[in-house]
This record gives sequence, structure tokens and C-alpha cells, in this order.
Amino acid sequence: MNLLQQYSEIWVLDFEFYAPPGERPHPLCLVAREYFTGVTHRMWEDEITTRTNPPFLVGEDSLIVAYFASAEMGCFLAAGWQFPVNLLDLYTEFRKETNGLDPKYGAGLVGALQYHGLPAIEVAEKEAMRDLAMRGGTYTTQERQQLLKYCESDVTSLEKLLVVMHPKIDLPRALLRGRFMCAVAKIEWSGVPIDKRRLHRLRTNWLKIQSQLVASVDIDYGVYEGTTFKQNLFAKWLDRKKITWPRLITGKLALDSNTFQKMAKRHPEVSALRELRHSLGEMRLEKLSVGSDHRNRCLLSPFRSRTSRNQPSNNKFIFGPSCWLRGLIKPPPGRAIAYVDWSQQEFAICAALSGDKAMQQAYLTADPYLTFAKQAKAVPESATKQSHPSEREQFKVCALGVQYGMQSQSLAQTLGLPESKARELLKLHKQTYPDFWKWSQAAVDHSMLFNWNQTVFGWRIHVKGHANPRSLANFPSQANGAEMLRLACCFATERDIMVCAPIHDALLVEGDLESINEVVKATQQAMLDAGRVVLNGFALRTDVEIVRSPDRYMDPRGEKMWNTTMSILNELESIP
Repeated sequence: MNLLQQYSEIWVLDFEFYAPPGERPHPLCLVAREYFTGVTHRMWEDEITTRTNPPFLVGEDSLIVAYFASAEMGCFLAAGWQFPVNLLDLYTEFRKETNGLDPKYGAGLVGALQYHGLPAIEVAEKEAMRDLAMRGGTYTTQERQQLLKYCESDVTSLEKLLVVMHPKIDLPRALLRGRFMCAVAKIEWSGVPIDKRRLHRLRTNWLKIQSQLVASVDIDYGVYEGTTFKQNLFAKWLDRKKITWPRLITGKLALDSNTFQKMAKRHPEVSALRELRHSLGEMRLEKLSVGSDHRNRCLLSPFRSRTSRNQPSNNKFIFGPSCWLRGLIKPPPGRAIAYVDWSQQEFAICAALSGDKAMQQAYLTADPYLTFAKQAKAVPESATKQSHPSEREQFKVCALGVQYGMQSQSLAQTLGLPESKARELLKLHKQTYPDFWKWSQAAVDHSMLFNWNQTVFGWRIHVKGHANPRSLANFPSQANGAEMLRLACCFATERDIMVCAPIHDALLVEGDLESINEVVKATQQAMLDAGRVVLNGFALRTDVEIVRSPDRYMDPRGEKMWNTTMSILNELESIP
């Protein structure tokens, strides 16, 4: 049936709103037009905020259409309006339609219109109107008229876009993506609780802290001259520690952030140096987006990555900068937060979707990586994490690396082993999990042959020439993991769980001190349900960390850096 014939009413709408960094949106105006009749509502903020319900139906028989709908749903929350039952976001559908094709004019409304050969407002005019909306304050009659006219022009453009896009839209799955945009609005509305006083102290003293931070951390490394990192000194430190470090084709040490991240996992003694380099080179404390209610809020940027994962700004989102800075996360008095994450999510996804029984059995044990070693007959059945730590680490890195298409050379570098040993590990993986390898290769073959691949819920990647086979092999686990996280967000927020943030394979949730255990149980159930839906009944475990006020959240990887930084900060503030 034609999409446009399934509903008694189709409302195309757009809000203009004011939202300073870290703050909740404040609606300025709304234009909503019914597609069949042309009936149009134009409302300014005083009309919006005095209504208890939207001026149109949002039930089962109606379809609401918007572009980047989490913004519109944030305005619904500000107005106290009920969310629509059916929400179609043409942004998510345009991203799906063009994912991997890199449309020339981007994924915004203007880009979508131009991609489909439709007229679009000039970019300069659009930016001017956005600036006017974001100015806030009091608006003249003329300015109100300008914003309403601009808002209505977007609605008119959306109607045209709906006409050309709807024949290609997979409606049930599209509505699931729209459902997630409602969850995004709720999550952005909640925000992450921040110790704003401590943040202010860090911002005030950051320039002074940096030089002392280098001196303090570099005592254990000796790789800096002043505040300058020296590759030759780092090479000497690696040699003393007998750490084999990945190198570029040129022979020089690979010093990019991804390499440091991977090596810090393999060699914990690298972690403090990694945090220092990240803090000095990439962290912008002034850009961390914190509102007047001491909540970190920013666009979660859903569906932005090719695997459809969220991509919030690394500078604005508290989980973006160096992990030591997460010590700023602190529940308010009388409250608690919980970090609930899936255990070995990607391993489980590969095991379930590939149908590899041995891999599934490994996941169902307490330690799938050690079980892999036992299945491969590399350690005795009596082996434990304590008795065979090095073997477990090797099989863990191998199992995770395979999912990213890691080859023997990279595996050898990561583990600091001869390449012959790395080849043996890969061979054992193939022998132990043959159905996984068939499934993984089939995903790559399908992508290369048909130039596309997709998740269980239809998120599609379009494959162009010269595609990287490793990325193609990794797509099923990453993209289906994203589907799982989105569904968990939907389940959790719809069950009135306060979700503060989604983080790759985890949810940060909040509740009262007295009820946090119940909140955790409900969150775990939501995540269990989401996993079963995506993986045809296969159940994933979750791990939980609860932080109760007045304690603060702390990532173990950044605890040493946090303590060092706080010590320097306290010393600086004590100097008269």
C-alpha cells in the first residue's frame, strides 16, 4: 500500500527553537501542515507553551513527518506534549538511502533537497535564520514573521521531499528509526550530571596545569622535552620496557590516537602517557557543553556514522575527551547513576548471527576468551584467568581482532609476538569457529558483489569501488550493535527509565538512591530484550557499575591521571 494512503492524517512540521550550549530547547515557533487538506497551524511560543496538547492528532491513525526529528521531539518535551505514535524522520531515511555514497551537499535538509533535484533555500539565508533563532531574547514583530516564514518554508520543502522519497521508504523499519529519535530527545533532555564547580576550577587553571602535568607524568617515561613529545625518547622507553610498537610503512613509530588506544589496552603502563597526549593535544575544556542545571547536553548525532552509530562531538560530550575527565560525572544529592554495558557484545553478535554453535557456547561461559583457548586445545580444561593470563590475553586479542579483519602482521605487532605465532592463532580461530568465518566471508562477498549490505533492521551501507574488506567484515557486528543500542534506548525511555547517555555498548542511567537497584534491573531487562530481538532470541549478559552520591564516576583507565591532575589543581589553588 502507498505510504501516503495508510493514515487518515499526515502532518509535516518544523519548529524553530532557542538552545544555548548545554541547555534544553526553548520553542520559538511551530508550523505544521496536514498533507491531504493543506490545513496549516502557525504558532508562536506563547501559543505553544499554553497548550497541553499539540494542535493536531498524534495517535495511531496519524503520521508525523519531520527532518532530524529529535529536535522537534525536544520541543514536544518543552511544551509538555505527548509524543506521536508514528514518527517518520526523513533525515534518518536520507542517511540510509545515501550511506556510503557521501552526498555532495551533506545530510542536512538542504543537502537532501539538492540530492533529489528539489529547490532549496540558500545556505546563507538558512544560517541567518538559524542565528536569529539561536539569539534568543525578545523578538520584534518583524523578526517573528521572518522566523515563521522561514519555518514554513522548511515545511513546504519537507512536503516535496516526502513525495519523492516515500516510494523507497521501508515504513515499519523507518518508524522504528523515528521511534529512536523520540528516545534521543528524552536522553538529550535528561543530560549527564556534572560537577560544574570542579569543571570551573579546571577551566580556570588549565594552562598552568598542563605544564605541571607533563612534568608529573613524564617522570615515569622521560619522553618529553618541555611540553614537546619526542619520538626518539619514546622509542628508547619502549626498548627498555621491551614493548613492540606498531610502525608505519616508513619505519617510524605509529603515534596516532587509535594506535595509542589499542596499545594502552595491551600494555596498561602506556595508559597514563596516552591520557597525557590526548589531554594536551585534543581536549578543549571550554567546549564541554554544560547547562545551567549542571547537565552535559549536546547533539547525540544519531545515524551519523556509516554503521549508524551516534557520533556526538568529542569536545562537547563528556564521554568524548580523555577518559580521566569522566571523573566530572557526579550524581546530584540524593541520586545515583549506573553504567550498564553488554558483556562482550560484538563477540555475542558474531556468534548469534553467524550461527556458530561453538562460538555461542563460548559466549555462554563466564569467560569466552579463555573458553576459546580451551576449545582450541591451547590450554587445559582446568585453566583459569589467573593460571594462564598470557594465553587468555592472546586469544582475547585474536578473537576481537578477527572481528575487525585483523591480519597476522597487525596481530603480531599488537601482541608483541612473532608473526608465525599470530598466524597460528588465526588458524586456531578458523578451525574452532568455521561457521563464523563462512558468515564473515559471505558478508564481504555480498558487499563486493552487490555493492551493499545491511543490518537485521535494514540499515544499509552502499559499497563503492576499492572498498576495504576489513571494514566490510566489521560492518555486521558494528551496525547490528548500533541497532541493538537504539532498541534498548527505546525500551528504556518508554519504560520511564532516565537514560542520561548511550555510550557505544552501554547506557548511563539515573535514579533516586532508594530506587537505583530497581532502575538497574529495569535497564538490564530493556537491554536483554533488545538483544533478543536483534539476535533472534540469543541472550546477552550485562555488567553494572553503580555510583551513589556523593561519590563520582571514575573510569579505571583514567583514575591515575585524575588524581594527578587534582593534586596539581589543589596545589595551584593553595599558592597565594
